[in-house]
Amino acid sequence: MRPPRVAYFPDSFHEVNGVAHTSRNFVGYAERHRLPFLCVRAGTRATAFEQTGELRTLELARSAASVGMEKDLAFDPLFWRHADRIEAELRRFKPDVIHLTGPSELGMFAAYFAHTMKIPLAASWHTNVHQYAAKRLTWLRRMMPGTMGAETGELVEDSALGVAMRFYGLAKVLYAPNRELCDLLERRTGTPCRLMQRGVDTELFVPRAATHNTNAEFVLGFVGRLSIEKNVGLLPQVQRELTAAGVAVKFLIVGHGAEEQELRRTLPGAEFAGVLRGNALAHAYTKMDLLVFPSHTDTFGNVVLEALASGVPAVVTTHGGPRYIVRDGETGAIAEDQDFATAIAAILRDPAKLETMRQAARTQALGYSWDAVFDRVYEGYAEAIDCAGVAAREERAHLRGQVDEARRHTPPTVAV
Repeated sequence: MRPPRVAYFPDSFHEVNGVAHTSRNFVGYAERHRLPFLCVRAGTRATAFEQTGELRTLELARSAASVGMEKDLAFDPLFWRHADRIEAELRRFKPDVIHLTGPSELGMFAAYFAHTMKIPLAASWHTNVHQYAAKRLTWLRRMMPGTMGAETGELVEDSALGVAMRFYGLAKVLYAPNRELCDLLERRTGTPCRLMQRGVDTELFVPRAATHNTNAEFVLGFVGRLSIEKNVGLLPQVQRELTAAGVAVKFLIVGHGAEEQELRRTLPGAEFAGVLRGNALAHAYTKMDLLVFPSHTDTFGNVVLEALASGVPAVVTTHGGPRYIVRDGETGAIAEDQDFATAIAAILRDPAKLETMRQAARTQALGYSWDAVFDRVYEGYAEAIDCAGVAAREERAHLRGQVDEARRHTPPTVAV
């Protein structure tokens, strides 16, 4: 049986975030296995089409009218000017399934062409956009009296979730990085959902030679976007509490974002490494004793898996996807915000415990494989294609029934 022809529309590809990281690995998987694959994505360079073997790439330039969503991510309200070019490539490629990753301008195109060209649609949930929407209005809610701020936040989150669910309900099959999100998607859309977790390069991310800290000062790492939805405001509080408890720490911050200046002001002694990739990122993990990842909104947490592969235990919150990666007490800790400092101190004060966690973290990460992740995605494509085929047959049968019914009620023609 031939593999399905997949047209993939990621809402992020070149940027520094989990969606882009997964998308780059997905393209690599398709190229490695010589699968017929068309990746339609946005970029900053001129619009161009490339083909290498079975892999086709259509990169579309964003316009000067693009609105910045993050330091390296934008939304282009003029992106519809690319409609004809996208349609032409889709008709040339003849996909069996179209896959989108979110309600961006690329996602809207994917949903539109899947509908108009009658191609089964797959959709993966990577970002809790409803929580992001509420977090971005924190400044406004703080200005509201009484309980109005909290009520407004809940209203915004519920409304954003409702819109997102209607959008994802267009798909024949859904993907999400953890079972909780899959259950939510299935319950709200009625569409089957499969797990689409993340993999890690265990040859790139490896433990450091020294297996324990020999300095008086421990290094706590954070890797990710420095933004309000990542809850990075908790990091200074953690440092203050640990210092008061007599645990000497400093932070190594990898990433960039709107909260960077505030963190530079409130994290004395911290090292800000900026955005790192490849070997530079892998080397940064080897400097850390623990990864501190306080996000409540991440659906998976690529950086947590990278840390574990590097032999670095992680401390994460009780909300979001990272808590499904970390094994509490074995490869790190899962704690409420107010208990982060206590959980970190308990690990750092016990060298034997830290060493055991480091070894267990590496062992756990060795069980993750990008090929296994995307093999399961392709299994889901078969489900979407079969579902679309059944729907098409039912529609044809319904139309035939209407035609037969009309014929039965049509009086015979009498020749004159």
